[in-house]
Amino acid sequence: MNRRIGKVLLAAALLWISAAPVMAAESFDIPSPPSADTRQALMVRDDGFLIFSRIRLYALEKDGDLWREAFPKMKAAIGRNGFAPPGEKREGDGRTPSGVFALSLAFGYDASADTRMPYRQALDDDLWVDDPAAPDYNRWVKKETTAAQSYEYMRRPDDLYKYGLVIEYNTDPVMPGRGSAIFLHLRDDAGSPTAGCVAVSEADMLKILRWLDPTARPVIYLNPDH
Repeated sequence: MNRRIGKVLLAAALLWISAAPVMAAESFDIPSPPSADTRQALMVRDDGFLIFSRIRLYALEKDGDLWREAFPKMKAAIGRNGFAPPGEKREGDGRTPSGVFALSLAFGYDASADTRMPYRQALDDDLWVDDPAAPDYNRWVKKETTAAQSYEYMRRPDDLYKYGLVIEYNTDPVMPGRGSAIFLHLRDDAGSPTAGCVAVSEADMLKILRWLDPTARPVIYLNPDH
């Protein structure tokens, strides 16, 4: 890279970073959710500048006709290949789907969690099917009940699914090959990209789980600026 261009980019990045707190909006203009009863929303977007990417997750709650932050925005990770444009997510492409999706189920390794959301414990024989040819594609199943050739365990040895939320992407109806197992789960210590999910720190996940209320019909906006 030309040294002069590099200096300009560095200066712009430093200005962007230093100005970020001042530029934080008090309210958010987001697309109307599928349900008029929705009063809670998570929003995941790239707040980057120029060539710099900065994925952030916002927790928003409805205040009259406005959406406001429930607590400060959080660092997040998305798919290693970024966001897929609407309708273009495919199995194994390493991209996070764009759109607005319901949040209806929390899960984790413990028998219960500090959340009001419906909760399911992940056991050693619990799988999520990612085989597009299987009749139970994109479904949580017991190992002994599926003939799928490809799946992932819901109780992982790396603890990334210690706490999580199912993002209802491609679940109703299920379309083979359009992507499966899209969750909000824990981020690893390095903040590495995911295979297509959204990931946050354990502390932030616990905050989200405590805050979410199923009566508020929560949703998640992925890449709302597409």
